[in-house]
Amino acid sequence: MSQPSLPDAWRTRFEDWTVYRLRSRLTPRRLAAVLAVVAGITVFVLAHEVFPYHTSNHDEAVYLQQAAMLLEGQLTLDPPVVEPFRPWFFVVDRGELYPKYAPVPAAMFAAGKLLGGYRIALGAIAAAVVWLTYATVAEAFDRPVGLVAAALVFASPVFLVEAAVFLPYVPTLAWNLLFTWAYLRADRTGDRRFAALAGLAVGVAFFARPYTAVLFATPFVCHALWSLRTLDRPVVVRHALTAVLGLAGVLVALGYNTVLTGSPTTFPYETFAPLDGIGFGYREIAGYGRVYDPALALAANARNLAQYVTNWSVAAPLGPLLALVGLGAVLAREERRDPRKLVLAGLAVSVPVGQLYFWGTVNLLGDLSDPTDGLISFLGPYYHLSLVVPTAAFGAYALVAGWRRLDPLAGESGARRAGTVVALVVVGALLASLSLTAVAAPLSANAEVTEQYETAYEPIEQRSFENALVFLPTPYGDWLNHPFQALRNDPGYDGEVVYALETQHFEVVDAFPDRTLYRYTYRGEWLPFAGEAVTPHVQEVRLAEGETVQLAVTAGVPQFVESVSARVSTAEDSDATAAAVDEEIRLQVTMTDGRAVVDSPSFEDPAVVELDGRETLDVRLFVATGGAGAFSYDLVVPVEARDGTVRALTPRMEVCRSPRLCGGEAAYVPGHHREGVTLDARFVADD
Repeated sequence: MSQPSLPDAWRTRFEDWTVYRLRSRLTPRRLAAVLAVVAGITVFVLAHEVFPYHTSNHDEAVYLQQAAMLLEGQLTLDPPVVEPFRPWFFVVDRGELYPKYAPVPAAMFAAGKLLGGYRIALGAIAAAVVWLTYATVAEAFDRPVGLVAAALVFASPVFLVEAAVFLPYVPTLAWNLLFTWAYLRADRTGDRRFAALAGLAVGVAFFARPYTAVLFATPFVCHALWSLRTLDRPVVVRHALTAVLGLAGVLVALGYNTVLTGSPTTFPYETFAPLDGIGFGYREIAGYGRVYDPALALAANARNLAQYVTNWSVAAPLGPLLALVGLGAVLAREERRDPRKLVLAGLAVSVPVGQLYFWGTVNLLGDLSDPTDGLISFLGPYYHLSLVVPTAAFGAYALVAGWRRLDPLAGESGARRAGTVVALVVVGALLASLSLTAVAAPLSANAEVTEQYETAYEPIEQRSFENALVFLPTPYGDWLNHPFQALRNDPGYDGEVVYALETQHFEVVDAFPDRTLYRYTYRGEWLPFAGEAVTPHVQEVRLAEGETVQLAVTAGVPQFVESVSARVSTAEDSDATAAAVDEEIRLQVTMTDGRAVVDSPSFEDPAVVELDGRETLDVRLFVATGGAGAFSYDLVVPVEARDGTVRALTPRMEVCRSPRLCGGEAAYVPGHHREGVTLDARFVADD
């Protein structure tokens, strides 16, 4: 047998050395670290590009407002006037405001702000979840399985979407995974330091989201009780350490409750809505309520799980099917039935069963008969987010076990090796294709919502505000940041812009006497989640004051109008008159301490109403066309008349074609109405 030539021998040695170096460097741990970094960068980019104005779940603003408060060392807000400055999901208590949520997720977001921006925290949290998935599954199985599991979590649509928004589910999952990894590590090594870390992590998770933490910890509690059957002293001490430090987190949560609500057992969310909690029966929050019974719970959770399996899991629906195969492989042989593996499978039981008792699972669905309705179509079944852990763990085990069964074929004939490679390429391509398709659908839906937000916020972003006060409309009730999440106040109400609701106008103006006043309005129904954009407008607002305040109004009259009538009203008084039809109607609103007079050369008689104290003066011109083209000009004038002096603000102006939208969603926007429809209102002193 001839010896290889010297160059061939050198080439063979070089190839062997290269393979050795690659294998020594591309370890599962290092690859998992790279994967975690890539996941963090991806989530950071998604948060910027897909969710620049946040989502249609307005809880994001609650956590960001809370994060800003924590950065200022505040647990409560102390606005100069309470109701016009009450953010969504904040409790009013003796003139102060505090959020219904625990501060742990907000504190994590605040850490990102300290590093340069809130969204940095989202990337860091996502990276932590991917890395901890690797570490956890590596403890229960081995490192290659852990690496694949981390990749499967990264490719899960529900994880990617939830990780890119300021909601508590992924941050809480990070703490739960830290608990899981530390618990399994302590169980394997007997190291009490990891047992202590597990206790601390589950305690923080409880503080963040108590019910979520309890459901996640339940299989591990069962495992701990099972392992205590021998009463082995080191095991008892280790579990006792985890339990004590976990209870420390519970005590911190109870202490936080005491500070805010006055009772350790009353959580802030209960103060906000006493009937918003787990269990069956009548449930209610923010004026919305329904009876939540077992039948509804089963139907709602069945749909949540179906959505997870078919749309929101990794490579749906192949990912959950692979997980079932992996679980079956573990259960098939007695030597594989490691309790450390089965405890992860227990999450697939504790999470769905536990969520049956929480009525929030039905609220994110919208209409149960419509699978495209509700927040779930944009954000996924986020109450079941923890299912990504067993799905990834057992799906990864199935993939790695399949690879290892095929690996012996590497020494067989070229045809068999080629067949193996083709099979692996086909499976990999199928997984990648399904994953990309599954992720693209929700990202596309959310990007469409963002397009509507971009239109809505355009006049605010194009204007440079300096020492301004902006009044905001209330399409969803008297709440700030619901829906306008991007328009938040600094905790000290001392930013360049202060936002207030369109209520208690003069208390707000008096609290900020040196600020320039504006009003943000829009035309159209606020339905960004339905792909409908509004036509926005920022209106400058003037404050007029004196013994008499006069408002000059000019309203256009289109062709083919048959009649025009006027009605003036306050909460306690009203008057009406007819008007002659002309190309335009000029009227004058004269306000004094005692009454308001609305007169015009076009009126048969002036309309007069009484003014007493702080009022809202409504002036309506109804323009009748004899058909569907009828509309009204509506002016809402905040006015205060007392002690011989009158104060008034520039009115909110609307052109109403539908009573359903009139009163906040019918703003007059210059240049956006049919020919002949024009409206102008200014104080006489402004001419």
